[in-house]
Amino acid sequence: SIGPKSEGSIMTATTEDRNPNVTASTSHEDDIVRLPRRKIDKILVGFGLIAAIVFLVAGGLLTWGSTFSSDYVHDELASQNVFFPDKAALVKEGRDDLVSHAGEQVTSGKDAQVYAGYISGHLEVIGEGKTFSQIDDRGAAAAVVEATKSGASDTEVAKLQATADELKTQRDSLFRGETLRGLLLSTYAWSVIGTIAAIAAWVAFVGAVLMAGLTIAGALHIKRHSA
Repeated sequence: SIGPKSEGSIMTATTEDRNPNVTASTSHEDDIVRLPRRKIDKILVGFGLIAAIVFLVAGGLLTWGSTFSSDYVHDELASQNVFFPDKAALVKEGRDDLVSHAGEQVTSGKDAQVYAGYISGHLEVIGEGKTFSQIDDRGAAAAVVEATKSGASDTEVAKLQATADELKTQRDSLFRGETLRGLLLSTYAWSVIGTIAAIAAWVAFVGAVLMAGLTIAGALHIKRHSA
């Protein structure tokens, strides 16, 4: 015979067989890790403190980089003693756009950019729109040698020599001018990088202040609720 106890056992087994999720749900609940609010607050405060320190260090490094760039650009340009022509000379050249810089020394990245534009105007006149690499002075020199070997007249050789000398002078002037222009523009680029570093430094310092404020607020919140 089957007693009440046996019937209860059978019913329990049947219920578990029909609802296998009951046991699984119980198992999942046992696996859940519960963190107290106080512990979470401490973790967030710790991350805030680390972030504030990182922003502060980044701001300091960016400030150093900006200062170094600015001082380096100024010192290097000042040592070259490069000056804009006076007002009368600029007006005579048709460079009324540079009158505001007349007689000034090139000491900043912006000055370097403007002076590079001034040089560019001269280069266009010297090379008639060509760069130094497009001036074929070697070909002209070879023509002089060939004319001499072939017994050309002195007049013809002298004419070819004059052309070769003119082209060589143009090439040398363009080379020096383009080199100086490139150096000035590189200096200007470094000054821009320094300016960007200065802006980034301010952003980093603001971030450090904000994170420090949030960290202090979080610490006070923990202290107030633990009292």
